[in-house]
Amino acid sequence: METRRALLVDAFAAEPLSGNAAGVLLDAKGLSDGQLAAVAAELGASETAFLTDGDGATDGDGAADGDDAVDDRLRYFSPTTEVDLCGHATIATYGALFAEGTVDGGERTVRTNVGDVTVAVDDDGTVWMRQQAPSVEVVDVDLDRVAAALGVDPAALRDVGADLPVAVASTGLPFLVVPVNFLERLGEADPDDEAVERLSEEFDVAGVYAFTFDALDAESTLHGRAFVPSLGISEDPVTGTASGAVGGYLRHVAAFDGDEPDELRFEQGHFVDRPGIVRVDVESDGVRVGGRATVALDGEIRIPDDEDDEIIEA
Repeated sequence: METRRALLVDAFAAEPLSGNAAGVLLDAKGLSDGQLAAVAAELGASETAFLTDGDGATDGDGAADGDDAVDDRLRYFSPTTEVDLCGHATIATYGALFAEGTVDGGERTVRTNVGDVTVAVDDDGTVWMRQQAPSVEVVDVDLDRVAAALGVDPAALRDVGADLPVAVASTGLPFLVVPVNFLERLGEADPDDEAVERLSEEFDVAGVYAFTFDALDAESTLHGRAFVPSLGISEDPVTGTASGAVGGYLRHVAAFDGDEPDELRFEQGHFVDRPGIVRVDVESDGVRVGGRATVALDGEIRIPDDEDDEIIEA
């Protein structure tokens, strides 16, 4: 029975027990899909990132492609399924590696299931993840149905619907983006997981990201909440991939009067007692999301052999 080092790392957080916790295995080489899934279920974080070196990068069919330009390979699992891309788990992984001196500042090329992404670490430990160029499609959806799924007053959606439409936005992982008029209404959201999951299936998205410009902090661009029951996560505290998609959405719908801010600041997680901040740069060729990360738990996990049916023991 193997033992591997396992971390819980809080991403988009300046201190432990805030932001979004991700499981991280800094050495996942040689583990099977079943073992990865079992570890993610045992750690119980919304997503767990599994890191191998670039020699283990594959071209999507399970075969190594020999691309020397790839530094690392990352795969992500929720407690119930593999996820193609996860922003906060990426930030968590490289924040932890930087904190212990395994990687220096600068850029690395990381292979994911949606392609290669660039990760950069600033000297202060801020980790930036470059995502794909955003795609945004405004959709025709019954606002009463969306409001019922989110458990909010339909008027909270109609008040902003004329200027800010509902849309599917993606920088690698799609979300249904839903504007809400006021923070009070967004805070009252009591989602029906089954209804949110049906919406997600209909629009082929990971989940629903509801936001309002009525933020808690005057320096914040918006306040967001992400509901992702399709991945086994009723509410994801602070979401990097959704934040990148929403940054692209805001540019697409020309949400700002006059010039767009150089950097967007998204606050999230306060309604689940996991406050965090995501920094978002929307550029001509893509989107960067960034934030800090801090290790909350550093330990070992015992992993049964692949053919065993034993339960993993933390």
